[in-house]
Amino acid sequence: MFSEAFRDLTKPHVLNILEALKKSQGMTVSELSKAVELSYMGAKQHCEKLEALGFVKTWRVPRKAAGRPEKLYILTEKCAHLFPQAGVDLTLNVMEGVKRFFGDSAPEKILFHHYEQQRSKWATHVSKGKSMVEKATRLADLREKSGVFCQCHYTRQGGFRIEEYHHPMQEIFDRYPSAILQEVRMMEHLLGTRVERVVQPLEKGGELVIYRIGVLG
Repeated sequence: MFSEAFRDLTKPHVLNILEALKKSQGMTVSELSKAVELSYMGAKQHCEKLEALGFVKTWRVPRKAAGRPEKLYILTEKCAHLFPQAGVDLTLNVMEGVKRFFGDSAPEKILFHHYEQQRSKWATHVSKGKSMVEKATRLADLREKSGVFCQCHYTRQGGFRIEEYHHPMQEIFDRYPSAILQEVRMMEHLLGTRVERVVQPLEKGGELVIYRIGVLG
């Protein structure tokens, strides 16, 4: 269910508990301990830690016989992001489909619509920045939340810029390079200044994408 990389980084018992809860309508600690072959106290400790982190919550249900209600553990909405989602493959297939049925320019129109929607959604938050640095920082924060691994950086030689280490749409950029220009244009509209995108090769392999912010204030 989980990706191999995620499994390598996470304790097996935690993943087993999440998978067991995903397949149920809620389980007690006793049920979980049996399902994942863990001691009662071990299962309880993992559940309490997951609850503190916001990945599970408790639900109390009355017992059929007399006694205190049973406490069940169930997954929260926060857990949804841990399970596989429809990703780049689906997007590329859809893009190829609309290109086939509606013409070569159709994917570009879809990408334009995407960035217009994103610009409209982010505009209010970015515009609250009192300076260009604050606006760019707000924009970088929004991009982080959308899956782009980036941060603002300043040096006397290079000036103020946004450094990008990972972009979830990279495969789309490879297939439709014009999407890169559309994203840069969106950033320019949000910041109200020129943005220059530079791809810098790294000595030990790979690339660093730098967005140089034109005018600071």
